[in-house]
Amino acid sequence: MKKWLAMAGVLLMLSGCAEEETVKTNDDVSKSHPSGDLSPLSRETKVVIAEDGSASGAGFYIANEKGYFDDYNIEVEFATFANSDDMLPALASGEVDIAGGISSASFFNAIAQGIDVKMIADKGHNEKGKSYFTFVVGADQEDEIKEYSDLKGKKVAVSTEHAVDDYIFQQMLTHAGLTKADVEFVLMPDFGNMLAAIENGSIDAALQIEPLITQGVAEGIHVRFGDATDFAPEAQIAMVLGSPQFVAEERDVSLRFMAAYLKGVRDYNDAFKKGEGKRDIIDIMTQYTALKNAAVWEDVFVTGLDPDGEMFVEDIHQQYDMYKENGAIRGEIDFDEAIETDLAKKAVEIIGEYK
Repeated sequence: MKKWLAMAGVLLMLSGCAEEETVKTNDDVSKSHPSGDLSPLSRETKVVIAEDGSASGAGFYIANEKGYFDDYNIEVEFATFANSDDMLPALASGEVDIAGGISSASFFNAIAQGIDVKMIADKGHNEKGKSYFTFVVGADQEDEIKEYSDLKGKKVAVSTEHAVDDYIFQQMLTHAGLTKADVEFVLMPDFGNMLAAIENGSIDAALQIEPLITQGVAEGIHVRFGDATDFAPEAQIAMVLGSPQFVAEERDVSLRFMAAYLKGVRDYNDAFKKGEGKRDIIDIMTQYTALKNAAVWEDVFVTGLDPDGEMFVEDIHQQYDMYKENGAIRGEIDFDEAIETDLAKKAVEIIGEYK
């Protein structure tokens, strides 16, 4: 009850932020406008984004700082929630327009129980050979643990059960020819504690995340162990979520929002894959995220963000199936309703495919 009372307070505070009339404009391409594609909205329109400063929000941050939202006369406001589960009711009601969601049984259960949100674009996946979310083993275990099968009998820390971390962990076990009973599973929600636990020898390996992976390597605490794409090459870790009202009823606004978002994501890819404008993008990332050391951004393996917004839809289904098989899902989901790819596809038609 206390949780829902707190949520009610948040919704009341946000209601004024998100309250804007739908602005109807023409979707015609217009090269005479700053955006070079879609004409700006006839008046400034606010879009509320639930975002916690995670690196996977790069597209939002870059589009905001580069003026891509401004080009379409969109003002963005960032709202913070304790976790993705708390923001889902606000998103479903339209009090929040856009959010980031992590794949988990609780996320799918919310949808199955009537919380109507749309998965509309990629917001995080591992890049092949450069996973930002992958296994590490203690530096003192490097000579003993050489193959995934060598984790048999070892203490392995994972941050969650019935969520994407658990999914990647179980994909690894299958790849290694192991079962969960073959390893000593250690549930450890705090990634920082994993670093300390490997250092003091209370665990042997962990499914760790950047920048702690890079930090641990630099300090000689652990070493990267293979790469998550060895066994989960197309794992969808996070998705951009949209409220049903924003996606369907405010199409002129949501289409422009998506175009601006993808432009931000493309700048991110240009910076970290091609080295173009990297210093400027790192400056933006240090401004919006908890990683404030620009030098570390040069070394970390960054979140993968698809420049055309494409999600690994089949993998989303596979994760749901695994949670369901493990008894963590209550109810059914109509994925044709929950996954909306047309918005990103339409935006790409307008701004062109990424090269």
